[in-house]
Amino acid sequence: MKRILLSLALAAALPVFAQSGSTVNPNAKVDPKNNKVGKPVVEKPKVKLMTRDELRHCLDLNDANVKEAQAIKDGQAAYKQESTDLRNEKDALTKEEEAYTANVAELKKEREAILKMNEDIKAAAPKMSKEELDAKRKEYEARAAKFDASAGPVIESGKALEGKRKVFSDKVDKFNASFKVLEDRTEAHLDKMDAWKAECSNKSYDEADEAAVKKERAAAGK
Repeated sequence: MKRILLSLALAAALPVFAQSGSTVNPNAKVDPKNNKVGKPVVEKPKVKLMTRDELRHCLDLNDANVKEAQAIKDGQAAYKQESTDLRNEKDALTKEEEAYTANVAELKKEREAILKMNEDIKAAAPKMSKEELDAKRKEYEARAAKFDASAGPVIESGKALEGKRKVFSDKVDKFNASFKVLEDRTEAHLDKMDAWKAECSNKSYDEADEAAVKKERAAAGK
């Protein structure tokens, strides 16, 4: 992630960080006898308060940001779980492929042995009696039939494995694409958080407006 997603405060109201300052009246009187300045007159500057609509707007934005933060958190958890599931599926698929490869190697070895057996029978045929030759041919035919019977399931398992590879590959492509979607969603959320801070944080508001807005929100189920 380009930025770390920070958890949002679930506060129902915005904090007031603005503090009222003070200034010294330049027109304070001076005592001519001791040349001392009399007690200055302090004037507190007026603090600009948010309007009720602005306060309501900032609270709504905060609610939306909190909701989106939770949605992104859930999305991250789902992404992590899917990553684990895909790794497990890959491991199972790898084992299945290894078993298939071993079966194919055994079939190939048996096929070569049967072909050699046939060549050996042909070479020895002139020296064998009819009974011996018939017996060898029956042995060969039985071995070839057994090979054909065992080859069928292996061929079918290979076709099924090819289908599983395709399904898994599609899952991986979809999973990889979901990372970009989640990343963009997180970035957009962080931008909204920055916008909220710029618009709403460190802003003062009237307590009466806060109470009124809270009452409105409670009535609306917020």
